[in-house]
Amino acid sequence: MDAILEGLRATGDFLFGHMLIWNLLFAIVIVFFERREPKSVWAWLLLLYFVPFLGFVFYLLLGTDMHKRKMFRIKEVEDHLSEAIRQQEHQLKSRKLEELDANIASYTDLVVYNLENCGAMLTDCNDVDIFTDGNDKFNTMIEDMKQAKEFIHIQYYIIRNDVLFNRIREVLEQKVKEGVEVRVLFDAMGCRSVNHSYWKKLNEQGIQTAEFFPALLKRLHLRINYRNHRKIVVIDNKVAYVGGFNVGKEYIGLDEKFGYWRDTHLRITGNAVLGLQLRFLLDWNYAARENLFGKNKYFTGIEPRHRDNCEIQIISSGPDNTLQQIRDNYLRLINKAQRSIYIQTPYFIPDESVFDALLIAARSGIEVNIMIPCKPDHPFVYWATYSYIGDMVNAGAKCYTYDNGFLHSKGMVVDDKVLCFGTANMDIRSFALNFEVNAIIYDEKKAKEMVDIFREDLKVCTQITRDLYASRSLVIRAKEQVCRLMSPLL
Repeated sequence: MDAILEGLRATGDFLFGHMLIWNLLFAIVIVFFERREPKSVWAWLLLLYFVPFLGFVFYLLLGTDMHKRKMFRIKEVEDHLSEAIRQQEHQLKSRKLEELDANIASYTDLVVYNLENCGAMLTDCNDVDIFTDGNDKFNTMIEDMKQAKEFIHIQYYIIRNDVLFNRIREVLEQKVKEGVEVRVLFDAMGCRSVNHSYWKKLNEQGIQTAEFFPALLKRLHLRINYRNHRKIVVIDNKVAYVGGFNVGKEYIGLDEKFGYWRDTHLRITGNAVLGLQLRFLLDWNYAARENLFGKNKYFTGIEPRHRDNCEIQIISSGPDNTLQQIRDNYLRLINKAQRSIYIQTPYFIPDESVFDALLIAARSGIEVNIMIPCKPDHPFVYWATYSYIGDMVNAGAKCYTYDNGFLHSKGMVVDDKVLCFGTANMDIRSFALNFEVNAIIYDEKKAKEMVDIFREDLKVCTQITRDLYASRSLVIRAKEQVCRLMSPLL
């Protein structure tokens, strides 16, 4: 025993005695072996300096993206829509699609960008229902599930074993008995509190489940990044859902910590459903090691709708792609804004390009409105958010805290013409590290409806004026500075 203790002591003395050398080697890895933004590199180097050795352990858990192309190579599939995409690109570039909707004419360049870089087809004949209340959203979704005849595809970042999923589970079990195929895809990190035996029971009952990035030995989550943050439900290709709500009692206002949960979710019927179905199938194929692209029924049954007749593109992003499509869409929309920008997000930690674009817009006389929560669910992220909000206020933007519970809505409306809503927060993590999906809707009626919802929310908001921001305490100022310094890591 003494020999073992002496050996451990000698090893510790060696490590700490050569800490400077270890830190230098770790710094070389961070600086020279990965292509990163300079401010992100400096943030990691500071952490390494103040927390020697352990800082590099944090880096391995949170920061590394080495070999990510190799990790996600299995997700790449041949683009079966390439010919249709090429035809649509030609029509757009020759401006033949303008007759579909005059609103498209203002955003042809953005439509082409999404087509060429992520294969996002522009679809018409879509109806869209906007939900801001969890009970309304889940009640409607459950009723849609009850009508399923062929399949129900469910994907959420968080699924909790509580009263809400128990309601959904009862419907799924009944549909399986009726011969409906049911698939549930969940993220390992988001569902870490759910025991694996629960998913096993679902499988035994005929509900197929798959885990995105499963933990080592079912419990050890070595990789905190690369979370599948998407929330998608597709039912028989007749209806699809995408937005901010996860599955848990807090999302229907039953958690005292958060109170009322204010979010935004879209119910889509029409041709755009196929875009969400493709996104689900890609993720399912990767997680379940199953190829569903050979089954024709997953691509048929689309029913064009004409009530709203919205033009929609389904855009997605993630670390399996060198581009940050959702970030780029936000950036292009900000730069094209002529009158107004409305943003709702629980986390406002934009990268430098988006932040500068918003500052320029505000200083140019464009009405920039940003709404964030009044309370944090992640304190470090919240105080970093508040720091960036302070800069926006000083630039002339109108910024608000939502006081009636917790705001989790994620999206943007520009010029009352176009809206982009879905699962992506206005932060660096959603832009670069998480798997996200948004719907960009080129429709004035829906854009104005979303603006009206924003203005209705203002009734339970507090505006962060320059005087109010300047009066914050020294403690809050210190929190902001520390958290903003860490923002590239959050």
